[in-house]
Amino acid sequence: MSTAVEDLLREHAPRVLGLLVRRHGRFDMCEDAVQDALLAAGTQWPRDGVPDNPWGWLVTVASHKLTDAFRAEAARARREAAVAALEPGDAPAVPDEDDTLTLLFLCCHPELSAPSQVALTLRAVGGLTTAQIARAFLVPEATMGQRITRAKLRVRATGFTVPPAGAQRAERLRVVLHVLYLIFNEGHTASSGTDLHRPELTAEAIRVTRLAHSLLPDDGEVAGLLALMLLTDARRPARTRPDGSLVALAEQDRALWDAAVIAEGAGLITATMARAPLGPYQLQAAIAALHATAPSTRETDWAQIALLYRVLERLAPSPMVTLNRAIAVAEAAGPRAGLALLEPLAGDARLAEHHRLDSTRGHLLEMAGEHGAAREAYRRAARRTLSPPERRYLEGRAARLGTAAPVTDRAGGTP
Repeated sequence: MSTAVEDLLREHAPRVLGLLVRRHGRFDMCEDAVQDALLAAGTQWPRDGVPDNPWGWLVTVASHKLTDAFRAEAARARREAAVAALEPGDAPAVPDEDDTLTLLFLCCHPELSAPSQVALTLRAVGGLTTAQIARAFLVPEATMGQRITRAKLRVRATGFTVPPAGAQRAERLRVVLHVLYLIFNEGHTASSGTDLHRPELTAEAIRVTRLAHSLLPDDGEVAGLLALMLLTDARRPARTRPDGSLVALAEQDRALWDAAVIAEGAGLITATMARAPLGPYQLQAAIAALHATAPSTRETDWAQIALLYRVLERLAPSPMVTLNRAIAVAEAAGPRAGLALLEPLAGDARLAEHHRLDSTRGHLLEMAGEHGAAREAYRRAARRTLSPPERRYLEGRAARLGTAAPVTDRAGGTP
């Protein structure tokens, strides 16, 4: 199958599935019908040519597949009568409305666990196969297949309606954005496996978030999340060396950063913050923009970053926000000020076993010249991380402090 055909199918698949779910319910059967239609298109279109109305072709074929499935399920005449009412008419030349947002709401059903929401979103909206999703998360295909099947059955048992406008819809959108953020983060820094990045996940998260932004162009947090993803992913080419080892932010070759993507992300967050109510993703994107547009680590506006983290800490408090604020404060006001912010986090159960607390403490202790304590903090962090590239990086920093002369520059930082 050509790349053009594959891209066309991925573009239309979530819209077709969303339409069928809106019309008929039964997400599990609708998803199977759409997959059958995609398989048919993948066989016929390269051979016979892409139809004039590819969306309508997929709707028609998937609808017939769904009708056949309902008929097969109906063992009695009364079910046949009900199915007859579902016979599809001619598909319109263009969609009367885009159901992708409805599909995202469904995949992020509050009755589903976060891993199930992620898997179902990648399957139904992202268009990834079960095998591709399993490879991305380093689990057996059978395990991922079972997770997706259970998620679909859970949605079917619970029922689904589009959240009405207002608080319910806003809350469901918040869940959707969180799921897309989880997908992106897993691609940006893989939680396990030998590679730091999983580009297929970051690319899919950005693609779907772009789609959400096109459907909700006035929502500041959707735009903020897209800007955050773009600005973060723009640094990816410089985050690792050819051997896969991790490169700290201060040591990265900024010439390798994607200037066009940075310009897009910075422009998007600047325009969004000028018109939309402030939200957590916008604040994170503004911080990312200050990092991405600074000529160097030393010339970064750390005071402004520290201020933005303080606002974020008030708006959406979390230990990770405080931890990142401590780094910015250390750069702006000295390592002792940053270390003071870390002290309360030592008793936070959410960070008790997390490597980021120890790695940040090691970085700030190194800045303060306490190399023995910094070395031990780096070693603790290395033992706690599940990422081999991060472990090698932390072990390297500990080893450098154990054998080299005292380090007086600020070569650390978040990669």
